[in-house]
Amino acid sequence: MGSLRLVGVLLAAGRGRRFDASGSCNKLMQPLPAGGTVLAASARHLLAALPEVVAVLRPGDDAAAAELAALGCLVTECADADMGMGCSLVHGLRQSGYADGWVVALGDMPYVQPATIAALAQALEEGADIAAPASEGKRGNPVAFSRRHLPQLLALHGDEGARSIVKQHEVVEVAVNDPGIFRDIDSPADLQ
Repeated sequence: MGSLRLVGVLLAAGRGRRFDASGSCNKLMQPLPAGGTVLAASARHLLAALPEVVAVLRPGDDAAAAELAALGCLVTECADADMGMGCSLVHGLRQSGYADGWVVALGDMPYVQPATIAALAQALEEGADIAAPASEGKRGNPVAFSRRHLPQLLALHGDEGARSIVKQHEVVEVAVNDPGIFRDIDSPADLQ
């Protein structure tokens, strides 16, 4: 790893209502065919590429918190998680405000490869302010941000994620051969 202090922010505070309309079944704790949970796979891939990962959960998600802590993540609960992804992202950034940059990943994207995350970190090391993985002419997730964008990121609120910031600025597209950048878990069928 280079000279920048880069932190992964794993957003895992959503209710997953597309997976389970009642919100009672936590999709992130569902098992994957290869073993482990959706959340554990997402966290492991971040941890394989970055020295620090801050995982943002909603309050009371004790099983997820225990699993992430055991993996080595800094676990933090966002009291405003139900207000939307923007609130969760701001919360995670505030817990890691000392960093020079962040790779913002989604807890329901367990198939993103560690090499992709490492490539995004490398893009920040090489001077990118925003980096996103791309394959076949399309951008995917996660997205990396340098400290330059911290004020704009901290101004996010509600369900507004960082997409508006990405649209307003130059993005270094990192070419990857990783279908995981497009694959999230939105329904039980996605677990296969």
